[in-house]
Formats: sequence, structure tokens, C-alpha cells
Amino acid sequence: MALAPHAVHRLYEYRKSLSTKPFGARGKKLIRCHLCLLGEQFCTCSLRKQLTTQASFMLIMYNDEVLKPTNSGRLIADLIPDTHAFLWSRTEPAPELLALLASSDYQPFLVFPAQYADQGQTVLTEVPMASLAEGKRPLLIMLDGSWREAIKMFRKSTYLQGLPMLSFDPDTLATYALRKGSHDFQLGTAEVASLALAAMGEEVNAKALTAWFDLFVESSLLGRNRRCREDILPISDFTDAFEAAYSAATPAKL
Repeated sequence: MALAPHAVHRLYEYRKSLSTKPFGARGKKLIRCHLCLLGEQFCTCSLRKQLTTQASFMLIMYNDEVLKPTNSGRLIADLIPDTHAFLWSRTEPAPELLALLASSDYQPFLVFPAQYADQGQTVLTEVPMASLAEGKRPLLIMLDGSWREAIKMFRKSTYLQGLPMLSFDPDTLATYALRKGSHDFQLGTAEVASLALAAMGEEVNAKALTAWFDLFVESSLLGRNRRCREDILPISDFTDAFEAAYSAATPAKL
């Protein structure tokens, strides 16, 4: 049975309703699935599954980021049931966004590089699950946009600047070939989310999200004819890898 549309799907439809003309993505002649935004031939919607996790995510997306087929933030919502998504506004943040940050159900953590932390702002490399107040879930906040846009969102959003910051220094470069930021070490949003899950102690869920990301990247490149013939692997290699990672995550007791 197909899963219901999630928060990013709904935000996509809302943002599209505000547009006066169609979004001009690369490969705009490609016939795309309206949910995963991949070419219909490589649609992954039938493979989508939900993970069992203690994590909640909040995606704060810059303007037209949600319209981009290359956006990997939607992959988080594909797998993590409690994912929330909002358009960023400098002057009028969504009341629902602010309510989530103030909710007694959540402990927010801003996932962002430590070099941008304000003086006195707490910086962590792991989510302190054992010390969270009883009944609270970690709410992992992702600023989803280009590198410059993410910095702008952080600097101009006072409601983010006092939050504990979760930061990483990955040993490996991003494999994200669809969109590369101004820093060589910049990772795709879903890749950073995988690191955040691992920082909570949910390594098996992190691997499942990474495998879902890999399938997304390969499906997107194939749909846009961006793979050299000698580099093409059967797409089943990637679907099988995700199924195996999901199976490994399913019995995990969190």
C-alpha cells in the first residue's frame, strides 16, 4: 500500500501554488513523478518505507528549494515519519514552526557547522539521548538551500541562534554529484541527516537513509542522461542495497 504524501510533498504543492510560472528545472522536458520528482521511468515512490526512529526533523527551506528535483531534503521526509517542513521567512516565520520549537515534546538541535556558532552557543558532536528530559524527542533542524542561503537563514533567524548546535567534521567528501556548494566538503541535506541519525546512536537508520540517498542520486542521473555508459550500474543494485539497509534497520530496538 502506498504511503500518504508527507510534509515536503504538501509544501511543494503549496509553494507551486504561489508561482506565476512553472519552475525551470534542468531537464524540464523530462516527464517526472509529481511526488519524488524523478523521471517516471525511475520513480522510487513504490519503494518508500518508514523507519522506526526516535528522531524528528524540521526542514526550513529557502524559497524555491522545495521545487528543485535535485533537492534531497525530501528524502528525509520519505523515511522519517515525524518530519516537518516550512518555507523560510526572515520577517514572518510560520507560527507552527515557532510552536514546534517551544513544544514540551521536543528538544531542538540546529544541525549546522560549528564555525558559525554564536559566542556561548552550545556545540555538540552527539545527541545526548540519555540526558534528554523525559518524554522529549530530539528535533533536528535542517536549513535546506544552497550554502549561502543556509548561512543567510541562520544569521537572519534569531529564533535559531540560541539553540544547541549539532555539528560534524566528516572524514569523507560528499558524493553528491547533482549540486555542489562552494565548499568541497559540503554534503547534501540527506547526507547530513544521516550523520545526525548516527549521532543519536541510530547507525542502522543512518545507513538506510544513505542507501535511499544513493538510489535517489543514481535515479536522478539516469533520468537526466548524466551517466557515462561505462559508469552505469544496474539500478537494481541500488534498490537492493536500500532494501537490505531497511531490513537491517527494521528489527533494531531503539
